[in-house]
Formats: sequence, C-alpha cells, structure tokens
Amino acid sequence: MSTPPDRTGVRETSGNSRVSLHLDPLPFAAAAATVAAVLMLLLGLFGMIGVYEGGVEMMSQWHLFFTPTPAGTIAGIIEAVIITGGFTYLFAKLYNRFSGSLS
Repeated sequence: MSTPPDRTGVRETSGNSRVSLHLDPLPFAAAAATVAAVLMLLLGLFGMIGVYEGGVEMMSQWHLFFTPTPAGTIAGIIEAVIITGGFTYLFAKLYNRFSGSLS
C-alpha cells in the first residue's frame, strides 16, 4: 500500500514541463537526527564493550562531548542530534529555495 502524496512530506509543483520537488524540512531533519542518534548510541555501546575501538577513538576526537561511557554517550547523542538536525533542516530549506528559483 502506498502512502498518499499529502502525507509523504514531498510536494510536487508542476511548471511548464518541469516538476520541482519540495522537502518538508522538519521531518527531514528529524529523520536524519534519529539516524545520527542511533549511530552514536551504537558507537557508545561498542566503546563500552571494547568493539570497534578505532571508530570509537575517531568519534571521541571529532565530537566534543562523546566518550565511551554512559554519560559521554548520552552527551554525544545530544550533540549529534543538534548538529545533524540543524544542518539537515538548513539543507532542506536551501534546497527548497534553490529548486523553486530554478523552475
């Protein structure tokens, strides 16, 4: 069963012969932030049990608040959600602005 077009978060605007797709920024950002949170949780769990230590080490270097401890994992999840959500929201807004001006 397919999802009705009004519930997908994607609007089609037909022009002369072009179709412009518009992203709904908030659900797009929420989906990306959820993926980032799950990945950060997995890396935190891996770090606590000693698996995939290279990836955990890199994540500790790249993220300000992440450490392979329960508190550090939660702080890393919050950081990842804020950064990923913010950037993907801005990406969707810019995409909508540029795709609308090109059609």
